Amino acid sequence: MANHKATKKDIRQSAKRRDRNRYYGKTTRNAIRSLLSLKDKKEALEAMPKVVSMIDKLAKRNVIHRNKAGNLKSGIVKRVNVLA
Repeated sequence: MANHKATKKDIRQSAKRRDRNRYYGKTTRNAIRSLLSLKDKKEALEAMPKVVSMIDKLAKRNVIHRNKAGNLKSGIVKRVNVLA
């Protein structure tokens, strides 16, 4: 267990950040999952900008790496373009 006041504060802060990052990550994963489950191209094209924005925000906050964000966005665009 931490003995210094600053170390105790750091533990509190990191726990708060971890919870927040897990929430944002899980919300984004659910949004991606729901976007990929859509069968209508028009609906998918309408939902895509919001999901791409969520992914960009995760990369900006360093929750995920920027290359992973790029790979996710690329995969989403490919899947949406295939829809008829």
